[in-house]
Amino acid sequence: MRLNVRSRQALFAAAIGATLVLSGCGKDNDDANSSTGGVTLGFVNGADTEFHTCLQKAIEQTAKQEGAKIYTANSHQDSSAELSNIEDMTSRNVSALIVQTVNVDALKGDIAKAKAAGVPLYLTSVATSDMDDVLGAAVVDLKKAGALDAEWVAKDAGGKKAEVGIIAGAPGAASDLLVGGFKDALPANATVVADQPAMFNPVKAQDVAENMIQAHPKLSYVFVANEEMAFAARKAFDAAGHKDVTIVTVNGTPEGVAAVKDGRFGATVANSAMTIGDTAVKNVLGLLDKKASVDKIANIPLVLVTKDNLNDAPQYCPK
Repeated sequence: MRLNVRSRQALFAAAIGATLVLSGCGKDNDDANSSTGGVTLGFVNGADTEFHTCLQKAIEQTAKQEGAKIYTANSHQDSSAELSNIEDMTSRNVSALIVQTVNVDALKGDIAKAKAAGVPLYLTSVATSDMDDVLGAAVVDLKKAGALDAEWVAKDAGGKKAEVGIIAGAPGAASDLLVGGFKDALPANATVVADQPAMFNPVKAQDVAENMIQAHPKLSYVFVANEEMAFAARKAFDAAGHKDVTIVTVNGTPEGVAAVKDGRFGATVANSAMTIGDTAVKNVLGLLDKKASVDKIANIPLVLVTKDNLNDAPQYCPK
């Protein structure tokens, strides 16, 4: 039966409207499935920071290299959007889901939704206390990352009393672990006098830093939960005439390493988004194939980057 013009347009619009962001093979569905055995991955990202952007880029590039198709979605720090994205992905019959969660408290619902749909779920950055219903995880020891910065502060302070500030990210996931690890590892001579979230937003981080230095003019060190916020905080402290405030942070981007080199940051903990994304895709495919050589939990290495070991920082983001 021939369709009239209006009917053809309606069918075309429906097909477009049902499509998520698709990237990867650059092939049509039949070609992709024939070359990968039908492996299609879904990636649900948690936010829009440089880390999340680089993580997605790494996942997309590795999926393409491995011959897998991938759909992506972003939850923009909204746990309800995350669950909706997971539901949407499972309706597309993906072979497995990779999730960079917005909030660890949301994972219970995420895992239940994926399990009910029969879709294996793989986590990036964090793991759950019970991994029975999870395919696996590429885990960053975020508490250790925070602790490494605290240990650097302890060494730099040399036993002298120091006031410390914390500019956290978004409550509920990575930031809580980073901050917890930092606080737990601080020496007794270092006192946390301010701890405020900035939601991984550089503009908000600058406001927090401005308020923090006004309230605590004797501030010596500030731990900032990522480098994007740390640059904004550095700008605020410098503008207020407090260039002596030392910032320690996390990421290990080329810009962050350069800031350690020229003294804008005291130290940063390299936590390569590229390594996490590459590991996630390769391990998902290996676990789906039940390869004995692939561990369920992969631990991503961390490097404390100081002026003494700038060249040890791993590549942070794919080119």
